[in-house]
Amino acid sequence: MTFFALFIIAMVSLLIVRVGATAFRMTGLSDDVALFQSLSCFFGVGFTTREAELIVTHPVRRKIASHLIVIGNVGILTALSAMVVTFMQSEPDWLEKLLGIESGLLPFVIRVLVIILGVLLIVTLFRFKVISLALESVIQKSLEKSGVVRPVDFETLLHTGHGYAITEYLLEKGHPLIGRSLGDAGLGQRGVLVLGIDRGGGEYIGAPNRRTTLEEEDLLTVYGLETAMERELTPEANHAAVSGGSGKEGV
Repeated sequence: MTFFALFIIAMVSLLIVRVGATAFRMTGLSDDVALFQSLSCFFGVGFTTREAELIVTHPVRRKIASHLIVIGNVGILTALSAMVVTFMQSEPDWLEKLLGIESGLLPFVIRVLVIILGVLLIVTLFRFKVISLALESVIQKSLEKSGVVRPVDFETLLHTGHGYAITEYLLEKGHPLIGRSLGDAGLGQRGVLVLGIDRGGGEYIGAPNRRTTLEEEDLLTVYGLETAMERELTPEANHAAVSGGSGKEGV
């Protein structure tokens, strides 16, 4: 039974990684980067500084990464426990009884080979194009229907040179900019230009003006220096700006 437990853990782990990769891709990351970051979060290895910034500076991606890290740690501990039980059990396994080998080093070798072959078979099945595409479609539809991730149609972070970039920022519940107009927010005077606002449900404001009111869950497309956007879009910076009656927006 321990063999089956390990194989089930392997299948569930690969499925979770695929869900994470699909969720990352729906936020605008490329397929390769999304899969790599999902694997990195789940197994806790492989982060690169530049790509990690795409995760930590995006609120939705941070949530996805947090869930993957927690689930990954639990999954790895469970898998290790199952492996210890598999290798330490003194009673012959059903496979060893079937082969008529119940003592010596050979049963240990057989267990290792069965685990390796089983995991390779599971990985191969997940890599089949038909299975992969079907799984991807089901996962994406489920994520869209649940509202966990809002898909985007372009790369979330576009670098334009000299430290300037076009990126997206989600106004989460409790953000001080919610309910204020762009003019009152004064983002333009602080070096952050709002180019568009995606409100979901097919509503997109492509040319917001200073009278446009910001709402909860607005996905802002903004342009400016990366350092300025990271600093000025935070709730802390806008608490200070709002309380101080910041200047007018220049879009």
